[in-house]
Amino acid sequence: MVKLAVTGAAGRMGSLIGKLALEDKEFKLVGVTERPDSELIGKEFSPGVKFYPSISEIPERPDVVIDFTTPEATEKLLKEAKELGVALVIGTTGLTEKQKKLIEETAKYVPIVFSPNMSLGVNLLFKLVSEAAKALKDKGYDVEIFEIHHRFKKDAPSGTAVKLAEIVAENLGVDLEKSAVYGRKGIVGERKPDEIGIFSARMGDVVGDHTVYFATLGERLELTHRATSRETFARGALTAAKWVAGKRAGLYTMFDVLGI
Repeated sequence: MVKLAVTGAAGRMGSLIGKLALEDKEFKLVGVTERPDSELIGKEFSPGVKFYPSISEIPERPDVVIDFTTPEATEKLLKEAKELGVALVIGTTGLTEKQKKLIEETAKYVPIVFSPNMSLGVNLLFKLVSEAAKALKDKGYDVEIFEIHHRFKKDAPSGTAVKLAEIVAENLGVDLEKSAVYGRKGIVGERKPDEIGIFSARMGDVVGDHTVYFATLGERLELTHRATSRETFARGALTAAKWVAGKRAGLYTMFDVLGI
């Protein structure tokens, strides 16, 4: 049985992950966290499972912590996880390059599964986009990435869209910093061959739509993933938590978890 803790358990994802973990006999939910100033601290998330201000204050040390919070909260969690020697599953998005480097450094001491998207379908999309970009390199195809999320999402573009852009750039052999275009307006001139367009829309309660277009004169290839429930991300995170428990220190992805 994996002893599990979930951060940000008052949020949409944290709450859902915690509830699904309680239904899974392979987990023992030992505690959940919220901000130190939250009125929930000390109260019960479920019978026998309380809210704590940090994982270090949970009486029974967890084996794995699942984190879908904010970049600042994740940064603090990394320090605690290193001190406690607990494994992490991180799905937080909007991280800076400095914060991503901190994840890499912490993974030298504890096992970490880090992915901007935990769903099986999206990770298969990552693989397909990689293969498509590799096959179509230098063949005159334009690449554009479109993503749609709910009105409450705070960061843009989504972590998944950024990952897709990174995959495309790597396989095309271009520098994403120089090639990325985030929206177009006015007389911008003809599209440059190495541009990678990344566009975001925010509306209603859309859980998450991502489409990567590979287009040339005469044809267009579209690779799309649409999430209709947050459960796909939550269940993916729980699958990752089971997989990473007991693993050696290192930085892992959902490719490792799913064996693809």
